[in-house]
Amino acid sequence: MAMKQRLGVNIDHVATLRNARGGAYPDPVRAALMAEAAGADGITAHLREDRRHIRDADIEALMAELTTPLNFEMAATSEMHAIALRLKPHAVCIVPEKREECTTEGGLEVAADQSRLTDFIAPLAQAGCRVSLFVAADERQLEACARVGAAVVELHTGAYSDFHAEGHTLAATDELARITRCAAFADDLDLEVHAGHGLTFDNVAPIAALPQVAELNIGHFLIGEAVFMGLASAIAEMRRLMDDASA
Repeated sequence: MAMKQRLGVNIDHVATLRNARGGAYPDPVRAALMAEAAGADGITAHLREDRRHIRDADIEALMAELTTPLNFEMAATSEMHAIALRLKPHAVCIVPEKREECTTEGGLEVAADQSRLTDFIAPLAQAGCRVSLFVAADERQLEACARVGAAVVELHTGAYSDFHAEGHTLAATDELARITRCAAFADDLDLEVHAGHGLTFDNVAPIAALPQVAELNIGHFLIGEAVFMGLASAIAEMRRLMDDASA
């Protein structure tokens, strides 16, 4: 029997809302604990170089209080490497990062940076962290992920989500076919397959239906939807849609 597909809830944008006023609320750690109680299988938080949302104290508190795994998103910098090796979260997801971007715009360039990433990943894996690389659905990048020692790949679903939202049905279908092909390709490379970015109630089902996808990581939409229906209800509805699609 196949394992139930996991839902990781990204709580970054609770911190975005907090930081807009510079106060102490809403507390992203409280949101993470609520997400756990609502059925999240793990919590994702991205400590960016510029600390625009999640801050160092948030990561410390999450490590102390969570009972589900923390997926620590970070850029491949020496600063973040040191933090991850000190805290030893369950998972480390390496993502590309640019100061000027609003959100992560694309996948990590692994194929052209294999030597550095191999050296970067090895100590994290030795410390017990499951290392994931956030990449576009591209076979060349996936082959490189396997070579550099990643245990997991997270396929970037942003283009699929954007095409779907804009009503570009053919383009969305083409991108879904690419993700489908690459999920199977990554599985053949013995990489665990995750997916995320831009997923919503309206577009999640085809991704959740992919048998190789072990985990979806969803954040911004759920935090936004929580304004209207509450965080627990938003997570429960996403969980239902995932379960229905992957049944």
